[in-house]
Amino acid sequence: MQAGINWSFAEFCDKAQTVKEISARFMREVRALGFSYAACASHVDPLKPPPGAVMMVNYPQVWLERFSAKGYATRDPVFLAARRQALPFQWSDWRFRSSLEDDQIEILNEAADAGLIDGFTVPIFAPLSLASKDRIAATLATMDVPAGSVVFREGDPGDRFYVVGAGDLAIRVGEREIAAAPGDFFGEIALLHDMPRTGTVTAVSDATLHALEREDFLAIMAGHPLAATEARAVAGDRLARD
Repeated sequence: MQAGINWSFAEFCDKAQTVKEISARFMREVRALGFSYAACASHVDPLKPPPGAVMMVNYPQVWLERFSAKGYATRDPVFLAARRQALPFQWSDWRFRSSLEDDQIEILNEAADAGLIDGFTVPIFAPLSLASKDRIAATLATMDVPAGSVVFREGDPGDRFYVVGAGDLAIRVGEREIAAAPGDFFGEIALLHDMPRTGTVTAVSDATLHALEREDFLAIMAGHPLAATEARAVAGDRLARD
C-alpha cells in the first residue's frame, strides 16, 4: 500500500498546477501513512517565510508561534541535521540525539510538549520525483578513498557533489574542521555558486563516497525548484559560517 501511495503522489505532483494543490494532497497522503503532522518546507521561520520559500506545514499553531518567537530556525537540530546529511533520520534515534547540545535537546522536548513527540525527516532530495531519484542512483559513481587521502583541496575547481557512504572524513575550512560521517554530503557550494572549492576534504579512515558529476547535479537542481531552493539554502548557510 505504501508504494502505491508514493507512486500516486509522485504522479500527482508532476501534473499539479499550484503549490496549494500539492499541499492538500501531501497532507492527505501523510494522514494515510499514519502521521498526524507533517512539514515539507524551506528551513526558515514558518510564520515569516521569505519570498520563494516553500511552506507546507500543519504543525500545531502553538508550536509554530513558539518556534517563531524564540528564533528556533537557527538552532533547530532537525533543520541543521537535514542541511548536513543526505540520509533520512528519526528524531528519537540515539545516533541523531547523541551529538546535540542541551539547548537543542530542549527544543525537541518543547516540540514534544506541543504534540510533536517524534518525527522522521528526509533531507535535500525528498522533493525529487521517483524518476529523478532513480536517475540519481544510476548516475552516482562509487569511490573508495583510503585513509589520509585528499578528496579535494581548497581552491580546486568544483566538479562533483559527494555523499558519504562509509567511513569518516574531515572538512577543513580555514581554521575550522568539520567531521563528515555516513549520510553527510559536501561539495554543493562550488557547484551552485560556480566558484572554487572553499575547503579541503581528507579521509580520516578508509571511506566510500558516492559522487554525482557537476552537470548531472545541476541538471537535477534545474528541474526541481524545491530541491534547488533547499540546496541553495544549505550552501548559503555553510558559506555564511565559513
